[in-house]
Amino acid sequence: MTHLRQMMLEELERRNYAPRTIESYLHAVRHFSRHFNRSPDHLGLEHIREYQAALFKKYKFAPNTVNQRLAALRFFYVKTLKKTWSTAETPYPKKVFNLPIILSQEEVARLIDSALTPFHRLLLMVLYATGMRRAELTQLKVSDVDSKRMVIHIRGKGRKDRDVMLSSVLLAALREYWHGLKHKPSDWLFPGTSAHAADFPISVKTVYHACQHAARRAGLQQKKVHPHSLRHYSECRTITG
Repeated sequence: MTHLRQMMLEELERRNYAPRTIESYLHAVRHFSRHFNRSPDHLGLEHIREYQAALFKKYKFAPNTVNQRLAALRFFYVKTLKKTWSTAETPYPKKVFNLPIILSQEEVARLIDSALTPFHRLLLMVLYATGMRRAELTQLKVSDVDSKRMVIHIRGKGRKDRDVMLSSVLLAALREYWHGLKHKPSDWLFPGTSAHAADFPISVKTVYHACQHAARRAGLQQKKVHPHSLRHYSECRTITG
């Protein structure tokens, strides 16, 4: 890890940014540096403006993605390098608000039943039953599942923690998963390795691929299903009752 990357990581962690945001911000600055094949601390305003144009023209990124990349660069220059940032010179493009993909109850059932492995099926069940984000799913700890109160504690985005109801069906599935583990995890509910004391959880990519594999097997790939689709369905189900 380079010195600059370590500095930026420390600044992000000090401000308690979400793991997914930290990963995205570090990736954005690395991409910016590789675009010019130069260290980012040797790049200035003219490079940022050129890069912003390239994000649209060369890389064909959507406005919302460009906004995220600019936010990462702004953090790097202002918080890590302690330099000024001109919003007037690097205006943020207008956000595009797309209607969420809402699956039917039958499609949700097909998606979950089409999971590639029992573990993938459990991940999709948790997303569906709780309405949590995939990053929140990866951060679940063993202690977050409270079978006595029948709730799951979620460490939410922006430090907005919350408790959601734990259904008897999901509890049974979690218990089956737990009893089937050769090495019982001591911290993370879904550890990144099979080791007993794995010090890191599964990645958000694992959750994403679980959803993508299931969508293809269920014949739902044309709907562009992703983990957030189950969150949208859960929210819609709550609103409509």
